[in-house]
Amino acid sequence: MSTLEKTFHVGIVGAGHIAEKIARTISKMQGFDCLAIASRSLEKAQAFAEKFSIERAYGSYEELLEDADVDLLYIATPHSHHFDITKKAILAGKPCIVEKAFMPNARMTEEILKLSAEKGVFVAEAIWPRYQPARRIINEIIGSGQIGEVKIINGSLAYSISHVDRIIKPELCGGALLDVGVYALNFMFMVHDTPIKSITTSCIKSDSGVDFQNAMSFIFEDGVMANLQSSACCETDKLGVVSGTKGFLTVDNINNPQLIRVFAHRGDLIKEVRVPEQISGYEYEFMACRDAMAAGQIEPADMPHAETLKVMKIMDHLRHEWGVVYPMD
Repeated sequence: MSTLEKTFHVGIVGAGHIAEKIARTISKMQGFDCLAIASRSLEKAQAFAEKFSIERAYGSYEELLEDADVDLLYIATPHSHHFDITKKAILAGKPCIVEKAFMPNARMTEEILKLSAEKGVFVAEAIWPRYQPARRIINEIIGSGQIGEVKIINGSLAYSISHVDRIIKPELCGGALLDVGVYALNFMFMVHDTPIKSITTSCIKSDSGVDFQNAMSFIFEDGVMANLQSSACCETDKLGVVSGTKGFLTVDNINNPQLIRVFAHRGDLIKEVRVPEQISGYEYEFMACRDAMAAGQIEPADMPHAETLKVMKIMDHLRHEWGVVYPMD
C-alpha cells in the first residue's frame, strides 16, 4: 500500500485549544485519523480522548513517541516547549508538524532543521495560510497583471489576548509577534519575496517585557514596501491589502483567508473570489505533509525549511531591536 493510499494515524502532543481544533479537523478528513493524544497529565489526556473519541491516551509525551502505529505527530504545545519534544521525535524517527511559531528562536530552528536533514525525518511548520488554496488564488491574481506591479503590502492581525499566560510570560515565549505577528510576516512573504533592504520597527512592551503591540516596515531591494502590525491588546480587521500600479486586492483575513476582492485603480470592484469550502482550514497542511512524505521529502513544498528559518531570523532581529528576550535565547 502506498503512502497516499494508507490511513495516516496522527498523534497530538499537548491537549490545549489548538489540539482541539486539530482533533475536530482530523475527525472529518478522509485518509486520516487521530489515533493518540499525549499530555503531561494522564487525566487530561484521557478526558481529551473521551471527548474526541481518540483510541489512545498517554500521560507523557515520550509514551506517544514509542507508539509504533503513529505515523505523524502534531506538536501543539506552547512555542517555548516545541524544541525538546520535536528533537526527541526526530531522534525517534517520528515525522512532525510543529505548531507556529516553529521554535523560540533561529538557533533552535537551525538545530532542528539540521537534525531533520541528518536523520532524514520529515518536519514542517504548521503555518496554515501557507498551505491553503487562497495562497494560489492571490498569487494567480498578482501574476495575471490585474493589479499591475506590486508596490505596497499592508497586513494587520490582532486579538484581545493580553491576559493569557502564554502571551504574558517570557518563559512561554510570550508577546504578539510569535503568536500573531508571524502570520503577518508570512502573508508578506507569500505575496512578495525578494531581498530585504531595510527594516524599521517599534513596539509597546508589557510589564513582563514582551511585545504587546508592534509595527514593522520593510523595504525590499526592488522598491516594494510592506507595513505590518500585530497586537495582543485589541481586535483588528485582520485585513491584508496588496496595492499595485493598476489596482489593488484585499484579503479578508490574513490568518485564514475566505474572500479575496480585486479592485481597479479607481477603487471599482472587479471581482470577488471565495475560497473553496473547508473543514477548518487546517486540513490542507495535513494533506500537503502527507504528499511530501509520500514523495520521500523531509519538508513540504508549501513551507520549506528555508522559509521557516528565514521568518524566524527576522523575528529574532525584531525582538533584538525591541529588547524582548526569552530565557532560552
